[in-house]
Amino acid sequence: MSTVDFLAQEKVWFDKPRYDEAERRFYEHRNGSSQPSQDVGANSILQDIARARENIQKSLAGLKTTLCNRGCSQPLPSRHSQFSASSSTNAADQGEFISRIRNLELENQSLHKVVEDLRAALSKLECRVTVLEKSPATVTAAPAPSVPYTNGTTVQQKTSAPVKEEDDDDDDIDLFGSDEDEEAEKLKEQRLKEYAAKKAKKPTLIAKSSILLDVKPWDDETDMAKLEECVRSVQADGLLWGTSKLVPVGYGIKKLQIACVVEDDKVGTDMLEEEITKFEDYIQSVDIAAFNKI
Repeated sequence: MSTVDFLAQEKVWFDKPRYDEAERRFYEHRNGSSQPSQDVGANSILQDIARARENIQKSLAGLKTTLCNRGCSQPLPSRHSQFSASSSTNAADQGEFISRIRNLELENQSLHKVVEDLRAALSKLECRVTVLEKSPATVTAAPAPSVPYTNGTTVQQKTSAPVKEEDDDDDDIDLFGSDEDEEAEKLKEQRLKEYAAKKAKKPTLIAKSSILLDVKPWDDETDMAKLEECVRSVQADGLLWGTSKLVPVGYGIKKLQIACVVEDDKVGTDMLEEEITKFEDYIQSVDIAAFNKI
C-alpha cells in the first residue's frame, strides 16, 4: 500500500477545531462571559485551517479513486509470459548444474587414474620386498685344491657344505676366525712398532724458559765475587747460566742479578731457589725478577 492510499483511508478528525470552538462558546455562554475581540481573529484562522484540511482529505480521496480505476484498467501479465520467464531461468540453472557435473566427472576420472597408478607401484614394491625376504643368501664355495699323495694319485679335498645349526649354543663358536684374529693382532703390533719408531726419530720440541734472578747478600761487607761463584756452582741437567751484573740496592749494598736458561721439564724455579739459598754465609734471599718462555 502506498502513502497516498494510506492517507486516503485514514480517518482523521479534521473538524476538531470547529468542535473545540463550539465547546468553548458553550461554556462561555453558560458562565455569562463575553468573547474578547482578539479571539475573533484566532477563530477565523482556525476555521481556515479546518477548511484546508477538508480540501486535502477530499483531494486524497479523489487520488485514491483515480489510482484504483487505473489499476483495474491495466491487464494482468499472462500466464504464458510467466511460464516462459520461469522456464528460461530453470534452463539457465540446469545448464550450470550440467557443467558442474561434467567437471566433477572429469576430476573423478583423473583421481581414479592416479589411484590406479599408485596401486600398481605399491604392488610392484610388495613383490620386490617379498622376493628379497624369501631369497636365501647364496654362498659360492671355492673349489678345493687337489692334494698330491706319494703313490702318485691325487685326491681332491672334500668340501663340507654349510650345515644349519640346530642348537643356539653353537652360534658363538667360530671355527675359522682364530687365524684371522692372530693375523690381525700381528699386523696391529707391527703398525704400533712402526709408529713408535717413527715418533722416536721425529725431533721433539723442548720447552725452555729464561729466568732473571735477584740474589741479595747479608750486608755490604759480603764478597760478591764469592757469592757469584757459589751461585754458578749450582749445576743441573737442563740449566745454563748466563750473564750477570751487580745492581746497587742502598746503603752501599749491591745485589747480584744473574740470568739463566732452563728446560721446563727438568729444572724448576723452586729447585733453583732451594739450591742457591743453601749458601747461607753469603746469600740472604733469592727473588725472580723476570720469567719468560722461549
